[in-house]
Amino acid sequence: LFRVVMSSVENYEELESKLMRKVKENPFVPAGIAGCAAIVAYGLYKLKSRGNTKMSVHLIHMRVAAQGFVVGAMTLGVVYSMYKEYFTKPRVQEK
Repeated sequence: LFRVVMSSVENYEELESKLMRKVKENPFVPAGIAGCAAIVAYGLYKLKSRGNTKMSVHLIHMRVAAQGFVVGAMTLGVVYSMYKEYFTKPRVQEK
C-alpha cells in the first residue's frame, strides 16, 4: 500500500512539474482558459437578470465574448513566442 501511495505521489509531482514547465513556456494558455471560465461564470450569473433579451441571444453573446477572449489570448501567445524566438535568442553566426 505504501508503494502505491508513493508512486502516485511521485506521478503527481512529475505531472505538476510538467504542467508548470508548460505554463512557463506558454503563459497565455492558462490566461485564456481562466478568462473563458470567467466569462462563462459571468454569463451564468447574469442569466436571470437579462431583461427581455431572449435566451438564445444572451447565449450567443456570451459565446462570442468567450471565443473572442480565447482567440485574443492565443494571438498574444503567438506574438510572445515569436518575440522570444526571433528577438531575444542570441543570433547564430553563419560560417
